[in-house]
Formats: sequence, structure tokens, C-alpha cells
Amino acid sequence: MKREKLSILGIGPIYVGIIIILTNILVFLQNKGYFKSGIVPFLKIPFMIIGIACMLVGIVLWVSAVFQSKISRNIKEMKLVTTGVFAFVRNPIYSAFMFCCWGASFISNNLYFLFTIPFYWGLLTVLIKKTEEVWLKEIFGEEYIAYCKRVNRCIPWLSRDTK
Repeated sequence: MKREKLSILGIGPIYVGIIIILTNILVFLQNKGYFKSGIVPFLKIPFMIIGIACMLVGIVLWVSAVFQSKISRNIKEMKLVTTGVFAFVRNPIYSAFMFCCWGASFISNNLYFLFTIPFYWGLLTVLIKKTEEVWLKEIFGEEYIAYCKRVNRCIPWLSRDTK
């Protein structure tokens, strides 16, 4: 059975909710005195720089996807967007939140919080593969499959030309 339309939100609220809640819990617990042994004073400035950079990447991804690529309109019109920020990452809105939460983890200057990097990436990968990628393959077929071969799922990167 072929899908007639796509969800504007997709799995976004589930994924974003999980990572924002987990990031806030970690920061809250650290502020209450937990995870002290993970704080490394000499990494404070490098982690702050990395954290701010992650947050800036997140903001740029989100603004580019929502405003420049007008993703909501394209979803309603059942168009596969492969230009703009979508030429660098297939899921820029989800990736934006992932990068912002990573940024908060780095800014917290706690080595224990680095587990969020593979966890948030892995969670996003699993959720996307089980839901939206299935739906998009049903709707767009070979066009979407070719797009997947060129563009990373979660981490922005230059397109891999498969010609």
C-alpha cells in the first residue's frame, strides 16, 4: 500500500523529546553535584569552543531546513527536497537538535556526557531507518534510494557523487 501523504512532524517529537530531556537531566544532575569525577578543568575552554560550534551548526541546519528550504511546504506538496541544506544531510532538522544537545553536553565539560554523541546518533539512525526512510522509499522509490547513496543521514557532509 503506497502512502498518500507524509507527516510534517515525522518521528521528530519523539526523537527531539528524548534527547532534550536526557540532556537536561544530565545537566541538572551535574548541577546537583553528580558526575563530578567526569569534569576535567583543563578541557573547559576546548569543550566550550566545541560546544558553541556544535550549537551554531545546529542553528544553521535548522534555519536552513525550515526557512530556506521551506520543508513544511514541500512535505505538504509531496516533494522530495534534495537541494540546499538537504544536499549535505538528509535530516537537517533532527540533526540540528542533535548538534545542539551535543553542544550542551560539551559546554557542561563532563567526559561522562560524551556518551551522548554515539547514543543520540544511534537513536536517530534507528528511528529514521524504521520509519521515515521506509515511507520515503515507498513514495519516491529509486529517486530516494539514489539520494540516500549521495547524502549522509545525520551528519552534514559534502555529497558523494555516484555518477
